[in-house]
Amino acid sequence: MQNKNTSRLPGFYKRPLAERAALTAEWAQLSPEQQTVLLGINSLSAAQADLMIENAVGVYPLPLGIATNFLINGRDYLIPMVIEEPSVVAAVSNAARLARAGGGFTTRSDEPIMIGQIQVLDVPDMEAAANAVLANKAALLEQANATGGSIVRHGGGARDIQVRVLAETPAGPMLVVHLLYDTRDAMGANAINTAVEHLAPAVEEITGGRVNLRILSNLSDQRKARAECVIPAAELATDTLDGAAVVRAIVEASAFAEADPYRATTHNKGIMNGIDAVVIATGNDWRAVEAGAHAYAARNGSYTSLTRWRQNSDGNLHGEIELPLAVGIVGGATRVHPAAQVALQILGVTSARELAEVMAAVGLAQNLAAIRALATDGIQRGHMRMHARQLAVAAGASGALVGRVVEQMIRENNIRLERARALVETLQET
Repeated sequence: MQNKNTSRLPGFYKRPLAERAALTAEWAQLSPEQQTVLLGINSLSAAQADLMIENAVGVYPLPLGIATNFLINGRDYLIPMVIEEPSVVAAVSNAARLARAGGGFTTRSDEPIMIGQIQVLDVPDMEAAANAVLANKAALLEQANATGGSIVRHGGGARDIQVRVLAETPAGPMLVVHLLYDTRDAMGANAINTAVEHLAPAVEEITGGRVNLRILSNLSDQRKARAECVIPAAELATDTLDGAAVVRAIVEASAFAEADPYRATTHNKGIMNGIDAVVIATGNDWRAVEAGAHAYAARNGSYTSLTRWRQNSDGNLHGEIELPLAVGIVGGATRVHPAAQVALQILGVTSARELAEVMAAVGLAQNLAAIRALATDGIQRGHMRMHARQLAVAAGASGALVGRVVEQMIRENNIRLERARALVETLQET
């Protein structure tokens, strides 16, 4: 077996599925029962699904892959990713290999502070109400902490009260009270919502207004994660372009996404291909993460990219990413879903902040893979090979026949379901 202390696993994708699963199991010291979860033999059951959502009728499996080569803050990680889109896991693993040549990823993150909002209307004197809320901050924080339970016992809880005045809205002027709340290793939605609902009567009494909504914000801009890396220019060279040319092309691609919201949308979608896949694998709320990321990308009034790529003074490529990442390692589906628990064990993270930092590194790597492909060979070269595999399977191929059908379609540059079906019929007879 490969040394489990390194995520550098050359040829991992070439190994049979059972061997890849065995390597991952050794890395994470999975029990036999956990290994059956990893293989989908004993994962989320219909009975468990029925307890998680209403009107459940079954389960919907998705592929779980492992991204290799990640070196983050000097530590090796294998990254579990749940995604149906082909080429993503291979691309991010290759990008992590490139980053590894420059020392890997360096990450950092904010304290896990979430924002709860209380909407106050019919306020008789907005300035006086805002000042009164701030004057009663200590009492409000104490009341919020009274609902905190285990989060407060683990060192989290209410940290600050802020006020914002929205002078002109379709519903008239309103005061918005923000509760800043440290959720520790939980994502924290339930804790925040409970706290702001508990505070609503006191806020009404203090302001003389009427409280309407009491809910968390998924623009968790107090809870950001950041990652950066340096890629030696020589590592980026292709058969037709030297490293310096590729660095220049990537910097130009980055500038396009920074300046143009149409390009930035697709650019950021690629970033989220990587981040969402880890969010889903670990049982976190990918919709909340998506909403926060895209809102943050538009925070200055124009939608822009979440990453920046520049050439440094040594001629190498430097990349960085910053975005809100409100995720947890306790509570919610992470506690209920067997595969999410296995994914967290594979990652080996010990805090929500570490998980967020890993996700940021994955997003930066995924972005590197995408814009390098776009700026050199084009995105379709690698993607279409994986697409051809899907078509071959859809056409009825299995085992070794899948590879034969794929190679023939690629040689012909004819990657279509109709051609895959014809080749399955023809090649099955030979």
